[in-house]
Amino acid sequence: MPRRTDLHRILVIGSGPIIIGQAAEFDYSGTQATKALREEGYEVILVNSNPATIMTDPEIADRTYIEPVTPAFVELIIERERPDALLPTMGGQTALNVAMALAENGVLEKYGVELIGANARAIAIAEDRKLFGEAMERLGLGVAKGGIANDFDEALALLDTTGFPAIVRPSFTMGGTGGGIAYNREEFEAIVRHGFRESPTHQILLERSLIGWKEFELEVMRDQFDNVVIVCSIENLDPMGVHTGDSITVAPAMTLTDREYQTMRDAAVAIIREVGVDAGGCNIQFAINPRDGEMIVIEMNPRVSRSSALASKATGFPIARIGAKLAVGYRLDEIPNDITKTTPASFEPVLDYVVVKVPRFAFEKFPSANPQLTTQMKSVGEAMAIGRTFKEAFQKALRALETGRPGWSVGQRLIDDRLADDTLEALRGALRQPTPERIYQVKRGFQLGMTVDELYELTAIDRWFLAQMHELIEAERWFTGLESMDANSLRRMKQLGFSDRQLADLRDGLETDVRALRWSLGVRPAYKMVDTCAGEFPSATPYLYGSYDEESEGPRSGRPSVVILGSGPIRIGQGVEFDYCCVRAAMALRERGYETIMINSNPETVSTDFDTS
Repeated sequence: MPRRTDLHRILVIGSGPIIIGQAAEFDYSGTQATKALREEGYEVILVNSNPATIMTDPEIADRTYIEPVTPAFVELIIERERPDALLPTMGGQTALNVAMALAENGVLEKYGVELIGANARAIAIAEDRKLFGEAMERLGLGVAKGGIANDFDEALALLDTTGFPAIVRPSFTMGGTGGGIAYNREEFEAIVRHGFRESPTHQILLERSLIGWKEFELEVMRDQFDNVVIVCSIENLDPMGVHTGDSITVAPAMTLTDREYQTMRDAAVAIIREVGVDAGGCNIQFAINPRDGEMIVIEMNPRVSRSSALASKATGFPIARIGAKLAVGYRLDEIPNDITKTTPASFEPVLDYVVVKVPRFAFEKFPSANPQLTTQMKSVGEAMAIGRTFKEAFQKALRALETGRPGWSVGQRLIDDRLADDTLEALRGALRQPTPERIYQVKRGFQLGMTVDELYELTAIDRWFLAQMHELIEAERWFTGLESMDANSLRRMKQLGFSDRQLADLRDGLETDVRALRWSLGVRPAYKMVDTCAGEFPSATPYLYGSYDEESEGPRSGRPSVVILGSGPIRIGQGVEFDYCCVRAAMALRERGYETIMINSNPETVSTDFDTS
């Protein structure tokens, strides 16, 4: 079916300033969506208040308003521009809340503006905790025991059902804002009152704790003809109790059985249909009890999200771009895959590699802040790495954080790993509390002789991940005991994700000496394609990652080329403005006939999009 011809002007709402839980990923999605709509001949009106973004560049949209992203200002823009439709799913929670406010106060009806991508009913069901729970009940899917409270007395009454610890989740908020885990009455009162203040609808969900359960996400897309694809599965390395934005995540999911995955997949398809997202994408989160396999639904985001950006970069499947095309009437099988140029968007991506995302924190800027990770997001950015195995991608991602660690390495001082002393008891106590340093504390535990089972009982990190980490410890011991380094030993360690600096430290040598030896022996990285199809079809777009395989897949054009170094994960003092600079540089060089080669580790950015360089 061709695109809708009854629409001519479309308003796209951005996410406003970067805040914790809402960062550069919405500049990426908004830019991608705007370009996709203009390709189809629509006039795009954009409103966003963040001047550091690519999407507010004059050439991205037809008309750009740098104004506050609030119902009042957006109403003025609607009155002036008279758009036919509003696309609210590309600007995070801010855009959704503004769109819902405009729908509820009659502005959209007054000016004849249609919500596309997700209608008001679908947004309400997905974002309103009570309505979402009722929808899951109709499907026969489990949700955490608890209930909805609209005031403190109602919340207090629900404690009889949940007990302590209790999870507080405000409605219509982003990044777990206003939520948390209450372990006693004092914490309960503080978190609940804060949650009511943060929720635009003055509503919270109070539910029993699922701490220790495994958490998974599925990125799902649906068109108006009820075709559904699962773009990507994502597994949280950290168990429930840690916000997914603060957890190390892995794609595809590593520890699901085939039966569990198929059950989750069927549930996701039923959920997107029941909620009513009929022309776009959503992110659905699940929890599985590792002891008996019980599965429940945590929540659904009826829009592109932080995980959507990660899934797009992990698979090469441009979720925001395809979501925009679905919103104007296309079927999934009518939208071409821009990487292969031969397959449609109805082909689900297949991965022959592993992707690991690691959050970037800024507690060094705020030493008095509580570093314990809960259901309220605290990270300010993230880094992504791709490898042939989990172990390789895991070490590369930790290195990409730019915190001074060369990989999965313990700190030089105990305080670097948030430890007061070097006793086993102190380590056990630290491992029970999720913090940014816990992943390094796990390594200290292995070094002190703790087993996979012991560490599982302390952290609830799945035994499969812990076993993978233990294999890295064994590889270090093997490498340290070698009489000399040769090509085979170096290649084996590089395939496990070890940096030259790590290898030098293991041999009490110099990083430069290890690198020189490695190069002289011909142990160099090969570059592999991210092609959405595991090599089944040729790829027209060189979207690459490095690994120590034998054969490179990346083509060379022969044209003069320029490497552009990206800025890595967002942190305080280094935000999306540097991604803007990288993208503009790439565009300028391409205009001059140069081939641009972008190197960056941030999955949220426009610079790491498949068509930027």
